[in-house]
Amino acid sequence: MKRDELVRWIDSFLDIDGIDDVSLNGLQVEGRPEVTKVGAAVDASLKTFEDAVAQGVDFLIVHHGLFWGKPEPVVGPLRRRLETLFSRAVNLYAAHLPLDVHPEVGNNAVLARALGLTDLSPFGEVGLKGRFSPAQRLHDLADRMGQLTGMQALVHQGGSDLIQRAAVVTGSGSSLIAQAAREGLDLLITGEPKHAAFHEPFEWGINVLYAGHYDTEVFGVKALAEKIAAEFGLPWVFLDHPTGL
Repeated sequence: MKRDELVRWIDSFLDIDGIDDVSLNGLQVEGRPEVTKVGAAVDASLKTFEDAVAQGVDFLIVHHGLFWGKPEPVVGPLRRRLETLFSRAVNLYAAHLPLDVHPEVGNNAVLARALGLTDLSPFGEVGLKGRFSPAQRLHDLADRMGQLTGMQALVHQGGSDLIQRAAVVTGSGSSLIAQAAREGLDLLITGEPKHAAFHEPFEWGINVLYAGHYDTEVFGVKALAEKIAAEFGLPWVFLDHPTGL
């Protein structure tokens, strides 16, 4: 299909222009005008781009793109990344916050549904909160996260082992521990732990599951690629380059 048609559809579907973000969301690098294969990845890294080229991807969707609110000199790693895209005319499309908050294919929505959270409502700027019915045991939820991501979650148990109300903030959400406690939640599920927040779960009396920044943000790009495949019949592939963080 035509690249520009696909870009317009994604822009509208994710409301790219309606969400403020430090990321330059949308088409970041223009490649060939015809799209035959979509790639989905978390990070715009050189390895990801080389993998895309090797697998014949001509439209690559990433959560963490190349450009973040200020001009960057095209030298060193950035130059090599761009050269790799240009060498095979690969289109690069980035969706950061729009892919976090989307109610259907967003990272938080997909993960919350996979965990069985119901009665979902917004939490913080991008997250969701909801309820487990029946209530779940904390370490059963940690095991479930491990099944979903392939990595064992880090458990900071500051509260009860029985979880009824929980919030999901994929990526980096440790700054919301206090808010989660004030709202009476039993659990915050997020990505990467921060040293500055280590003591907060125990002092606020709330549980936190840290399941990895990368590992909690694979869900959105996969769901978006699946949506595109369903809408337009384009084949797609997930390019997995985990960071362990």
